[in-house]
Formats: sequence, C-alpha cells, structure tokens
Amino acid sequence: MEIKQEERTTYIYTFASYEDERSLCALEMRSLFGNESQTGILESEAKIDPSRSPFIKERITVMYEAENFQHLLNQVETLQVKGETFKVIYVKTGSPAKTKEAGFENRRAMEKEIGLHINGIADIHHPNRLFAVMHVNGRWVFGDYVKGESVWFRHQQKPHSYSTALNTRVARAVVNIAIPDPCGIKAIDPCCGIGTVLIEALSMGIDIAGSDRNPLVLGGTRENIAYFGYSCEVKLTDIRDITNHYDVAIIDLPYNLCSVITPAEQLEMLQSARKFAEKVVVVTVEPIDETLIKAGFAIKDRAVVKKGTFKREVIVCK
Repeated sequence: MEIKQEERTTYIYTFASYEDERSLCALEMRSLFGNESQTGILESEAKIDPSRSPFIKERITVMYEAENFQHLLNQVETLQVKGETFKVIYVKTGSPAKTKEAGFENRRAMEKEIGLHINGIADIHHPNRLFAVMHVNGRWVFGDYVKGESVWFRHQQKPHSYSTALNTRVARAVVNIAIPDPCGIKAIDPCCGIGTVLIEALSMGIDIAGSDRNPLVLGGTRENIAYFGYSCEVKLTDIRDITNHYDVAIIDLPYNLCSVITPAEQLEMLQSARKFAEKVVVVTVEPIDETLIKAGFAIKDRAVVKKGTFKREVIVCK
C-alpha cells in the first residue's frame, strides 16, 4: 500500500531592519525559525504571525508555485473564492537588480492578470481577502497574504516611561527571542521596571508575571499595563526572593545611576534566576559572560543592539 506524504505548507516572510538592529533581527530569526537569512526573505514551514515581530513586514502562505508566470496563471485558474472579495498584491523581493517585472506598471499588470484568472469578485479598495504574487528563489509563487502590524509602535504612547527603559521595538524582539513558542510557557520579568517587556509579551497572549524591588515604579507599571487593556500579576519583590518556578525569565539588568548594583549583587541576581527559571534572556550594557558562567548558565546565543555609541547585549542562557 502506498503511503502518501503529508503536504507541508511553506511560508515566505520578508524582513526589514535598521543597520544597528541587524544583529537583533538575526537572533530573532534564529529563535523563531531556527535559521536566518541575509537577503531579507526567509522561507519556512513555521507559521508566525508577522505582527509579532518588529522586523517581519509580511507573510505569504504558498498555495501555488511555478517556474514561469504563465504556468502560475494556469494553476491560479483552479482557485475559487466564494463568499468574499479579494485583491492581489505584487510583493517585491527588494533585490537591487532592475528587472523588467520590478517596474511599477508591470507589477500592476501582473496583479490584474492574476486577478482575472481567479474565480471570484475582486475589490481593490476593501477586499475581504488578500493574495500575493512574488518572484522568489527562481520561481513564481502565489498565496494568501498577511501584512505585519506595528503593534509595538502603539505601545510607545504609554502614560509612564523611563529614558533608560528598553524601547518597545527592542523589547518586542527580546520577548520573541525568549519565548518563540508561547504555548504552555510561564514567564517572568523579575526587574520589570515600567513594564515595557510585560506589555509586549501580554499583547502576544503570553502568560507573564512581573516584579521589581522598587516600590516607586510599580504604580506606573500597573497603570501602563491597564492603559492598553492588559492585566498580569505585578509584585513588589526582589529577584533574590522569588520562589515560584518559571519556564523563562527576561532580565533587563539595572544600570542607571538610580539602580547601582555591585558585581556581587549582580551575581546573586543571576544565581537566583538560575534557580527559578529554565531559560533566561539577559539584556545588559556591560560584559557579564564571566558572571553568567559563574552563576551556572551556558550561553546559547547573543546579539548586539546599538543606538549611536550606546550598546546593549541580548544574551540567551540556559
């Protein structure tokens, strides 16, 4: 008896990042997809909501692929769209090569031709469903299209903020690096400050708790979280006093003049995290490899985020 192999769906993602964020973007890719791309385009069998990432621009679910455009049209003719309207978008690869099909008029013509071959009702202004056509890795592809939403951008407008806090874009990437698959994961931010990481995690539906030893900040933290309609446990607790167990901890180590900690305190904090979390992602402005190893961690991956001359490291530990 012949055993049919289960067909696997391929997803194509496009990425964009600033030069200072390339390292962070690459680490997020490795965390979410298991590999990275140097071209701004990544193909994977992993289905990720593009709005989760500050770097993913869009996702195409590959329905048809062909060596040339005419063969793709032949396949698209079999598609029936019932009960909803549609629109077709041509997705550029971002390649600097000035190919014929990259011209605006050609792209519009291809979108129209694909649309005419689909059995359904097109609506270019308010479609219910979006499709994409793209020439990528030597072949033509067509499929459902989802554009990423900059959720992190809305979170910049919170009632309370600190100049030293992570920006929402970086915080969102750090959450993805720490928790690529949220299913069944219980996480904590034990130095949560004003709640930037908590808000990004909660917006993705992640089960996360927050704590901080600074009583002056937590009122603002709770107000920030509630401002966006989220809720989670936020406790006045020193990281060294946490007794519950978590799958993941995200620790943005204190570093400003109001939060001076000695090397001994830093080691104690990390040793405590080693006890209550299986995986820890540390954000630091100073070298701490030796301290992490002394605390019992193995460093698995890392990235550097720059802003002018200011530099942070994101370190994945287990």
